[in-house]
Amino acid sequence: MERHEIEVFLALAEELHFARTAQRLRISPGRVSQTIKALERRIGGALFERSSRHVALTPVGRQLCADLAPAYRRIQQAVADAMAACEEIRGALRVGFTAPWSGRLLVQAADAVSRRYPRCAVELQGATYNAVIDALREKEVDLVIAEPPVEGPGVTVGPVVFSEPRALLVPASHSLAARETVSLEDYARLPLITATGVSQAWREAHFPRHTPQGRCIEHGPAAADWEGVLSLVGAGRGATIASLRAEQYHGRPDIVYVPLSDAPPIDYALMWRDGSMAPGLRAFVQSVVELAPQPLGPPS
Repeated sequence: MERHEIEVFLALAEELHFARTAQRLRISPGRVSQTIKALERRIGGALFERSSRHVALTPVGRQLCADLAPAYRRIQQAVADAMAACEEIRGALRVGFTAPWSGRLLVQAADAVSRRYPRCAVELQGATYNAVIDALREKEVDLVIAEPPVEGPGVTVGPVVFSEPRALLVPASHSLAARETVSLEDYARLPLITATGVSQAWREAHFPRHTPQGRCIEHGPAAADWEGVLSLVGAGRGATIASLRAEQYHGRPDIVYVPLSDAPPIDYALMWRDGSMAPGLRAFVQSVVELAPQPLGPPS
């Protein structure tokens, strides 16, 4: 069967009306009729029952439609995928991140995308959590790697690309600083210092109000950025929570990073604006997922 014969047959099988089929395919009703008659002659039997008021598939026509339609849809999808793969990707792709240890992964992904699409440039921007999510919503960046959850509409949380053990950051002078590990119950030992501007959902996920056993967790002062949070911890105003790996990038003599023995890890997920999966962004997301050290699938 020729492609145009398949298209005419499947369209008529759906419309069951010669004039509507012709209008849909932008050909004449006579061309529809001629194509179906030629196809019926080749097959050796009627595919449609016709009258002046009625068009219906014959049993043979119904079987042919059932066999052809899925295969034709697969062909159409394969052609669309091939066209998308060959589509020229150019321009700047802006990627934000909250943790410096995301940088190496993003640079590797940017290099991979640039090799395949030389006209696509990737720009990296580090920022605090609330700033990078705001930048995503305001279309100042196209993609971010950040810690879920995200509150409010407009942002798609994609796959988790890596996870890091969680630590409690305490003043070096506090008794907990001498411990090898601490537990979630130790959150109640001193006030938690948080960042301003984060969503309620994010705050509840990472800075709870009660321990697992129900002890009240005091929330102390807040700071506008990460350096402000560390300054408050170092001054003995309370503790905060972060990735254990942060010590390699933000170590200070007045702060001790104590691993949490019973806390879930901190996930870092790809996020983009709803409905904004352009070809360049799709290529970069695929590259990040392929290069990620431990892809875990989408967060729950």
